[in-house]
Amino acid sequence: MSTNYVNIDLLKEKVLAGGELTEDEVYSLCDVPSHELREAAAEVTAKFCPRQFDSCSIINARSGKCSENCKWCAQSAHYSTGCHSYPMVDHDECMHAARLNHSQGVRRFSLVASGRAVKGEALRQMTAVLREIKDEVGIFTCASLGLLNAEEMRQLYDSGVRRYHCNLETAPSHFATLCTTHTIEDKLRTISYAHELGMEVCSGGIIGMGETVRQRAEFALVLRKARPESIPVNILSPIKGTPLESTPLITDDEILDAIAIMRLAHPKVTLRFAGGRARLSRHVQLEAMRIGINGATVGDLLTTIGSTVDEDKDLTREAGYEF
Repeated sequence: MSTNYVNIDLLKEKVLAGGELTEDEVYSLCDVPSHELREAAAEVTAKFCPRQFDSCSIINARSGKCSENCKWCAQSAHYSTGCHSYPMVDHDECMHAARLNHSQGVRRFSLVASGRAVKGEALRQMTAVLREIKDEVGIFTCASLGLLNAEEMRQLYDSGVRRYHCNLETAPSHFATLCTTHTIEDKLRTISYAHELGMEVCSGGIIGMGETVRQRAEFALVLRKARPESIPVNILSPIKGTPLESTPLITDDEILDAIAIMRLAHPKVTLRFAGGRARLSRHVQLEAMRIGINGATVGDLLTTIGSTVDEDKDLTREAGYEF
């Protein structure tokens, strides 16, 4: 345990009173013993998070052959991972997935595409499908189509999409060691176009990519620039063929502490379980939901395995949420 004394009660009370922790205060959370940190996060979660669990489902609308060199990703063309590639998901398959998720009570449905950005005819096709889903299925539509410019984001908005997803992925001090074909600033620029149209933003990233505990706090802080309504918390699942394939798994305690720090830095956002949580025991998942997680991406998760909607319904009820 660190010898640096941090009065977690004072920080907790500041957040509970509606205040925002300063950068120094967020970094100081790294020195708080795990039990105290998690109990503070649990109180903040209980006060600010609605009991309605926020569920979303995604479909891999375009897969593989990505020009970007993100070291964690199976879909990058820079690595040989055996990832299945296709240019555009079948229209009927996409509509069927949207209807199925809507019938199961899932609140949001998102199209996610590989590549630096979806442009031209591909963007026209995807916006047409998203418009059809919104009009005929009625589920809330989201999209994750890469580094769109202002006009491309307008096309997406005109299709009825009201939430855009663009992960910042990790701390700025760590990002350049993992990806050199684009920057966090590129991502923030795309996010700004979404905000200018009045769209909500979903932006999070991946923990367990070799970052330090302090860099997890730095990651929580840079996410404030994205002003997200939702923060997906992915846990690295090392994929064979990527440069991170031999990365040691972080511990359950590290995962829980990272979630607690994220909750205290973002008291009112939806913290969303995303990729990688299948490795966690039910006990650890329930503890994560007590201290901060109040949403999840359900079903299959791009190139890693997710969970079934029925399993998530059982889990959320046990945690005291309504699905």
